[in-house]
Amino acid sequence: MSANTEEVIEASQPSLFSLFWIFIKIGSTAFGGFMALISVVKNYLVDREQLLTDDDMLDGISLATILPGPVAVNVVAYAGYRIRGISGAMICATAVILPSFLLILFLSYAYFTWGEIPAVNNIFKGILPAVAAIIVATSINMGRKSLSGYIEVSIAIIAMLILILIGGFYSTLIIIFSAGLLGWVLFKKNPSSSKPTDNLDSTFKQNHNLTSLLSLVGTSILIFIITLVQSQTYIAAKLLATFAGMSVLLFGGGFVFIPLIQESVVETYQWVSHKEFIDAIAMGQITPGPILISATFIGYKVAGVFGAVMATIGIFAPPAMIMLICTHYLQLLKESENIKAILKGVRCAVIGMIAAAGYVVSMSAETSLISVVIFIAAMIALLKFKLEVVWIIPASGIIGLIAFA
Repeated sequence: MSANTEEVIEASQPSLFSLFWIFIKIGSTAFGGFMALISVVKNYLVDREQLLTDDDMLDGISLATILPGPVAVNVVAYAGYRIRGISGAMICATAVILPSFLLILFLSYAYFTWGEIPAVNNIFKGILPAVAAIIVATSINMGRKSLSGYIEVSIAIIAMLILILIGGFYSTLIIIFSAGLLGWVLFKKNPSSSKPTDNLDSTFKQNHNLTSLLSLVGTSILIFIITLVQSQTYIAAKLLATFAGMSVLLFGGGFVFIPLIQESVVETYQWVSHKEFIDAIAMGQITPGPILISATFIGYKVAGVFGAVMATIGIFAPPAMIMLICTHYLQLLKESENIKAILKGVRCAVIGMIAAAGYVVSMSAETSLISVVIFIAAMIALLKFKLEVVWIIPASGIIGLIAFA
């Protein structure tokens, strides 16, 4: 690759500050669970900024689904890594968590100072149909580009129906495995027809190597050990170790994690009461970003702001590191025609799973004419006028506050 070509690719990359600002906005508006957050990420990075392709996003979602930890944050780390390497992954993951972290920190202070926080149900009655529209619009946009034939459409529809009618983590694994197998059987091409690797992929493999990833992991372990040996921060280190240990054993998304976390923080360590734990989960649901930001509340109760920071790092950082290592190998494996065929099948299934998530969220919304109007208006704003999500969510919340009062 020539020096001029490398300079052009480097110049086309967004600055780290631009990425930070994009994901601050995403983290401030992504209400409604992990699929809503992923949909907002896709809206910004693929549709608006064109920093990634639909296939890039679908690969990231597919990989995150079968790895431990919070799916949405893992996808964000993947996206940042694809755009700007290790630094991009760290910036994007930090920025998307930061708004929820700060909000939970404030709510935790208010909770333990003044008691329970008043419910804001009417606002979220307005937000939920808008979130459903964002997810459905995402599946439509991805489907237009990736579902090019009857076979692809059929895989997506079957995946959607299985997730709606059966659901659960094991159903998700079966869908991913079966779609990959079908892709390998149906979409595999003759090796002679494969296209040469493009310059961007070559640059990616040169600049984002496994050594950098392992250095990040080693540095993180060293920081943890230094923190652990400081007696005055022992409880914060224990929080970090506990949440980090849980995070790499948790598969299936935030709601699947709740029983195991409850067993550890309520029954085993008795850091919070059962009621406080339920309130922590509720706060995680009413804030933007990932539901596992509830770890911040628990860390704050145990060891103040430093404890909140340690618990938050513990629940999000280790799975993100695993995600980045697997992303490195995914990019190398994608040159194989077998892997390309498998991923094509999986992408079709992921589109169906996203559509199923939109259906599930819509079923949680208030059954009323107002909800239907908000849903339709949000769909039109997204599909016809390409309006930014950052405007749709707050507007829907204000409408809900007024209309449902």
